[in-house]
Amino acid sequence: MANEHFSSEKIVLITGAAGGIGRATVNLFTEQGWRVIGVDRASFGKGFPTNGLFIKTEVSRPDSIDSIFLQLQAFTPVLGALINNAAVQVAKPLIETSVEEWDMVIANNLRPAFLLAKLAYPLFKAAGGGAIVNVSSVHAVQTSANIAAYATSKGGLLALTRAMAIEFAKDNIRVNAILPGAVDTPMLRAGLNRGHVKGADIYARLDNLARKTVNGRVGQPEEIAHAIYFLADNAQSSFMTGQAMIVDGGATARLSTE
Repeated sequence: MANEHFSSEKIVLITGAAGGIGRATVNLFTEQGWRVIGVDRASFGKGFPTNGLFIKTEVSRPDSIDSIFLQLQAFTPVLGALINNAAVQVAKPLIETSVEEWDMVIANNLRPAFLLAKLAYPLFKAAGGGAIVNVSSVHAVQTSANIAAYATSKGGLLALTRAMAIEFAKDNIRVNAILPGAVDTPMLRAGLNRGHVKGADIYARLDNLARKTVNGRVGQPEEIAHAIYFLADNAQSSFMTGQAMIVDGGATARLSTE
């Protein structure tokens, strides 16, 4: 399969592919006929598309990024989309957050988007263009106590999105960000269990989050995957670049004083 010439519009690289949103995104792109290169520190397990490529590695290390692209270039000479989805979260007060924890969050949530975009750039150019979707968060625009490192990394990702969109436009590469709100994923549940949102137990905390949305519920990974696909698909969003699309059930639409 090495160096086989695939359609540039049908090759996508997805980081954080084994998690809640990542896994749903892998499944959706596959259903839409894309070949998927998935990257995650965790094993995907059963169900990864047989015509794709899964790379088990850390995206926080620059040497791992180099290894990813050596494998990517052996798989395909072009790329149609890059989904920067991998993320970690530290939920604790700012003054209790160590330098090591701060650096770990930035190294996982922000730096890989910078490095992957640099290395993907020639593959996009070879394809005649493409799309990058950075998975930010509503915490980039409105946040909570005890999650400063995560919010900072997601705010930086939003700023990086705008900068990349400006610099890459001349080569027909669109760059947008999606800002999910509360989505029922393992990361959200782990954060709730650490006490990021108060409540009697995990179900009470999920219910509390649900009541904060206009829709009265938390999101599902598949809903975020469809929004990511919209931003990646040139047939649907060809005139969008440098934008931040909030998908949060209306949570940020409501006044906090209401």
